[in-house]
Amino acid sequence: MPALVLANAQCRATFAAHGAELTGLVATATGLEYVWAADPAVWGRHAPVLFPIVGRLPDDTYLHEGQAYRLGQHGFARDQEFAVLRHTETELAFRLTDSAETRANYPFAFELTITYTLRGTTLAVRWDVRNPAGAPGNELLFSIGAHPAFRCPLLPGEQFEDYYFEFDHPVTLSKQLLRGGLRSGETAPVLHQEATLPLTYELFADDALVFANYDFTRVALRAHGAPHFVRLRFDGFPYLGLWTKGPGAAFVCIEPWHGVASPVGPPQELRDKEGILALAPGQAFAATYEIEIG
Repeated sequence: MPALVLANAQCRATFAAHGAELTGLVATATGLEYVWAADPAVWGRHAPVLFPIVGRLPDDTYLHEGQAYRLGQHGFARDQEFAVLRHTETELAFRLTDSAETRANYPFAFELTITYTLRGTTLAVRWDVRNPAGAPGNELLFSIGAHPAFRCPLLPGEQFEDYYFEFDHPVTLSKQLLRGGLRSGETAPVLHQEATLPLTYELFADDALVFANYDFTRVALRAHGAPHFVRLRFDGFPYLGLWTKGPGAAFVCIEPWHGVASPVGPPQELRDKEGILALAPGQAFAATYEIEIG
């Protein structure tokens, strides 16, 4: 299927039905592309949607009512074909529902709708998760998260280290330490009452920076001495990940999450996993975040 496009006078966004994934975001005035090109030799994704889990499970395994099931890191939605519900010049909606394939390792009925709306230089992303099950007691257990990757550096002649994260106010942050993609239960300080975090590859030497219990709602990616930026707004998200692949990778991810990786240890019941959301039959969950470019 050819790329699906949203466009206005300021911006052009492209998408793929595979994974309902944002694949490009270009400023019309400059022609500047902000989204990572998904070079398969480095990291072959642009902005995957993480569902029905965020992060890794021990041995890629969880339990549900005592039975073991397998799910790879970040779940399966990013590798599924979504149906296109509607497509106008400035709005695009995708939907994924459960199937025999998904129920084999995720025994839940679900309806996931992802809506992208372009307004000026801002792309709003809305997730709607619904439990359509008809029988009483069939809870839907899930997490959902964003994983957009932005080109860094954005312009020729710049370096990764020219960039920094800018928070909406001075923050004190500690990251949750990971071991093999699982949370070790330990933390390490990152910032103390500072509004910016300089980018270095060493910052990500121990995997992603994972934050919880933070009080900011905006993070911008900026370069010293340059006007261009990417800013994410994510009200009400309990977790945030910041990540790049490693030295030389020309991108960085800003990842608001409703969910987080499992702790080190044996597989656990999915309902006991930190960050898991539960919907009774007929209930729905919605969350929105925004990407602004300049």
